[in-house]
Amino acid sequence: MTVDDRFRIRDSGTAGPVPPGYTVTSTSHGVLVEAPDGGRLLYARSGPGPAPEAPPAEAPSDASSTYSSAPEQQVDMVIVDAVQRPEVIGELRRSGVIGVTTAVVAVGGDHRVRSPEEFARRARLWGALAPGDGTVMTCPPSVWPEPRPRGPHRTLVTGGARSGKSTEAELRLLAEPTVVYAATGPAADPEVDPEWAARVARHIERRPWWWRTERTTDLAGLLRRERGAVLVDCLGTWLTWVMGECGLWEEEPPRDAEERVEAAVHELLEAWRATSAYVVAVTNEVGSGVVPATRAGRLFQDHLGLLNQWAGAESEDVVLTVAGRVVELR
Repeated sequence: MTVDDRFRIRDSGTAGPVPPGYTVTSTSHGVLVEAPDGGRLLYARSGPGPAPEAPPAEAPSDASSTYSSAPEQQVDMVIVDAVQRPEVIGELRRSGVIGVTTAVVAVGGDHRVRSPEEFARRARLWGALAPGDGTVMTCPPSVWPEPRPRGPHRTLVTGGARSGKSTEAELRLLAEPTVVYAATGPAADPEVDPEWAARVARHIERRPWWWRTERTTDLAGLLRRERGAVLVDCLGTWLTWVMGECGLWEEEPPRDAEERVEAAVHELLEAWRATSAYVVAVTNEVGSGVVPATRAGRLFQDHLGLLNQWAGAESEDVVLTVAGRVVELR
């Protein structure tokens, strides 16, 4: 990166002498350049992120206060390698370096992202600009990024097994300063089911260090109380639990089992409609397979298909993932 056609900056520091009037400082977040006119530009580091902060003994439910970090001085522009570590944007928003008047510039697009259009799509989700090679930019810029989605906002990500839906849901929230990950699946016990435990461990390892995982089936309560960003993974496992609690998996279900399932679904939909959070929920696409051979399978297909329809009708965005590609359902 060249600054004012006078000197170059690399993520390891400067390359060449710094002209009079400029200050270049290596910080924990990257290389900070302060210009003679007072402008502040940060070339964010792309190396490993900081160690996770230890949660307090009595962790509050509000995601923004679960892990605290002292706010730092805001800059005018941040340049981030958004292919190497896009979650840096969320880290810097969390620390206070990126504020509402900071322009975020995403660079680093290469063969690791399939096309310039896909790189620009991701940048829009993160509230960042994605300039082309050789672009000359002012600090602050003359063109600002489009506003990223903010709560209240609902996105439903559907797709088949191994279609990339969880990866897409996580990608959408990488630039958020606080994220609650609502895990609705069964607890991972390596002694009982080592394969499931390994799957859960891989999911945990790829999440940013500051995301808070909450294992819960009370999705309605969580959506009513959270104000930041929430990732729900997934509605299918939540519905599986609800149907079990109501007795629909039994050979002779209670007479009111279906009514209780419908009541739980409608409670969730009311919370989904009224939430103040930015919610991204993963669900399973049930309409692409054969009709299940069992009564329980057909009941699950019917209930989840209806839940997906109703949640989609109450969502600002619905996307379908197929073979790792994302199709926006207008």
